[in-house]
Amino acid sequence: ATVKSVDTFKSTAMVEWQERKMSRGKEVITLRSQTRQTCLFQTPAPVVSPVATSMATSQGKSETICSEMTQSAQSTSSESSRPNQKFYEMIQDFRETLEILPITTSDPIEPHKICVCVRKRPLNKQECNKKEIDVVSVPGKGTLLVHEPKQKVDLTKYLENQVFHFDYSFDENATNELVYIFKITMGGDFTGKQQNSARGIYALAAQDVFTNLNHRRFANQDLCVYVSFFEIYNGKVYDLLNKKAKLRVLEDDRQQVQVVGLEEVCVFSAEDVIKIIQTGSACRTSGQTSANANSSRSHAILQIVLRCNNRAATLHGKFSLVDLAGNERGTDVSSNDRSTLVETSEINRSLLALKECIRSLGKNSDHIPFRMSTLTKVLRDSFIGEKSRTCMIAMVSPGMASCEYTMNTLRYADRYRDGVSCPNNGFYALVTELEEKVYGQLKVVFLIFFFFLRKIDLFIFLCSVFQRANEVVKEMDKISYNIEEGLPELVDYSRKLLGLYRI
Repeated sequence: ATVKSVDTFKSTAMVEWQERKMSRGKEVITLRSQTRQTCLFQTPAPVVSPVATSMATSQGKSETICSEMTQSAQSTSSESSRPNQKFYEMIQDFRETLEILPITTSDPIEPHKICVCVRKRPLNKQECNKKEIDVVSVPGKGTLLVHEPKQKVDLTKYLENQVFHFDYSFDENATNELVYIFKITMGGDFTGKQQNSARGIYALAAQDVFTNLNHRRFANQDLCVYVSFFEIYNGKVYDLLNKKAKLRVLEDDRQQVQVVGLEEVCVFSAEDVIKIIQTGSACRTSGQTSANANSSRSHAILQIVLRCNNRAATLHGKFSLVDLAGNERGTDVSSNDRSTLVETSEINRSLLALKECIRSLGKNSDHIPFRMSTLTKVLRDSFIGEKSRTCMIAMVSPGMASCEYTMNTLRYADRYRDGVSCPNNGFYALVTELEEKVYGQLKVVFLIFFFFLRKIDLFIFLCSVFQRANEVVKEMDKISYNIEEGLPELVDYSRKLLGLYRI
């Protein structure tokens, strides 16, 4: 065989030979041939590498270079083989045009009676292994973008950028401390389930309570801190600190909702609160669905209560931290058993009731449908209290595969925000007072306007009447005028003139 060409990059050689009066050839690997036939292959001159490499082995520099080339080719191939690479490039191009101004601790905190926020979680390990595309962007305070992938009939790919506005929005880099500063309560697995650590939302809330108790404003009030932890599962209430004892939700003679039999534990530090959370979370109802391997099937409510240390144990304040069960579509649980379907139906019904209550409160409706579910009954005093403040946070997934779920969650949270009227009651009262003053002034202006408008209409009417009367007089001056035929018309105009005189 004759060597026709050598490719040092691929470490191969093209050889040809004659077989039955025909020329044949093929490409062979040269790694082994180099050591045996040194006359055909010359050792290449050493190349000074700009970066020191630790991959050199006893097999020689040629094998090291080949290994590095292979890894580089695999990396390039892996990057180009990303699923939906076209969408990824389109999203990156769009993000380059955005001005990113993430929320910081120096931003002012606006007072809200009902606050609606959204938090974007980072891609989890499973999504990173699948090379999921991040389709959610948080350019600034309160704004969130979803780059929804679309495809036309002719298979042309494009993005439909959906814009949502909330009171606050947090990207994947936001810490629990930052979230808590802006009065956030809970928000799904990434926010709500990290409570066993000292930097979780629950722990931060507990630390804040005990810090304020030591303030001179409250030091002389002799307040004690109590904690209760219960869940709402299928419309029924269970105590997570008392072996899941079944509880009843009733109204007292003052129309206040009471959870009868709920155990309250006296605590003295934030560490005590964390231990109680660990105990209660171990008893919480959870299950597996096709959408989530470890799905919370109940609403968990942790209440931090301040009571005066007297015989009556007067209630001073209550801080409720609610971890809502995730709502799922019927298609996600269609393959599950009947009990799972009942759970899903009850979860969705309670979330719908919660949304309707908040919307009714925002519209100042006379009737608030608190009795629609057990969840809204328990949270009733959190909404209608004069000094109450409520905050809801929606957790969204940034993965492209979860884009539809993310859109549904954002639409659900957006409906909450539509129902919220005004962030501050004092400001709302001021605006109402100004509106009444402006309305009174406009009413006077309109009355004057309609008065002159009526005079103008009267003037036009008089002109038309006198013009017709002038025509009648001209007709009477003619010799051919018939008085008998024209008499009814004269009487009619005479009556009109008398009526105008009375006006």
